[in-house]
Amino acid sequence: MDILDYAFMQRALLAAVLVGITAPAVGIYLVQRRQALMGDGIGHVAMTGVGLGFLLTWSPVWMATLVSVLGAVFMELVRWYAKTRGDIALAMLFYGGMAGGVMFINLAPGGSTTNLSSFLFGSLSTVSESDVTAICLLAAFVVLVTVGLRRQLFAVSQDEEFARVTGLPVRFLNLLTAITAAVTVSVAMRVVGLLLVSALMVVPVAAAQQLTRSFAATFAIAVAIGVSVTIGGTVTSYYQDVPPGATIVLLTIGAFIALTALAAPLARRRARALAAAHPGGDPAECAIPASREAGDTVGA
Repeated sequence: MDILDYAFMQRALLAAVLVGITAPAVGIYLVQRRQALMGDGIGHVAMTGVGLGFLLTWSPVWMATLVSVLGAVFMELVRWYAKTRGDIALAMLFYGGMAGGVMFINLAPGGSTTNLSSFLFGSLSTVSESDVTAICLLAAFVVLVTVGLRRQLFAVSQDEEFARVTGLPVRFLNLLTAITAAVTVSVAMRVVGLLLVSALMVVPVAAAQQLTRSFAATFAIAVAIGVSVTIGGTVTSYYQDVPPGATIVLLTIGAFIALTALAAPLARRRARALAAAHPGGDPAECAIPASREAGDTVGA
C-alpha cells in the first residue's frame, strides 16, 4: 500500500489506532456517569495548553495535557463543592480556555490562529515523532487505568452511594476518571481535534449500546468501532484530501445510525425467540427457576 510508504502517514495511522482505543475506553465511563460532554469542556481548556506550548516553545501536546488535567481537577472540585453556582464557574472555565488559547498563540513568536487549526480539527501531516512518543505514553496510561480499574470505575459510574458503602474511594476514582479523560483529549487532539474529540468518546459507546447491554461487550464493541472509524477516516482523509477529524466523526455517526437500524430487527427476533421458548407461559425473566420450584416442593 502506497499509504504506508510515507513516514507521516505511518505516524498518523499509529496515532489513529491509539485514539480509537483510548477515546471509547474512557467514554464508556463518562456515558455511564451522564457526563457525555465532559470531553468537549476539557477540549476547550486544552486550547490554553496548546497556546502556552507555542508561547513557551514547549511541546503543545505535553502542555495541553498539563493544563487539561488541571482543568479536569477543577471541574471535579466544582462538582463536589459548588452545587448551586457550579454551571457558571464551568462556563467561565470553558470560555476562558478558548480565549486563553487564542491569546497565547498570538503572543507567541511568529504565532497566529492558523497554528491552532490543526489542533482544533486534527491534521495528519503535522503529527511528528515527538507527538507519537507522547501519544503512546499517554495512551498507555489511559489503557492501564480504564482496563486495570474497570470494576471499580464501573461501580462508581453506576451508583456512587453503593460504591461508597462498599468501601471504594469514590472521590479518588471520580478524580482519576476526570484526569484520564483529560489525558485522552491530549491523545486525540492531533488526529480528531480538540473540538471533535468528545464525539469519539461518546458516539461509539452509544452505537455499541444499540446491540448489547453488558458492560464488557459494550466496551469491546465501542473500542472496535473507534479503531475502525479512526483508521477509515485517516485513510479517507489521505486519498480524498478531506479533514481527518470531520471525516472520523461523520463515520462514527454513520456507524451509530447503521447499528441503530440493525438493532430494531434484532430485538424483534430475540423477542420472537423468547416467546417461542416459553409458549403460553411466563416470560423468561418472570419464570421461577427449576431449582427454586424443587426447593419449594421439598420445603412444603
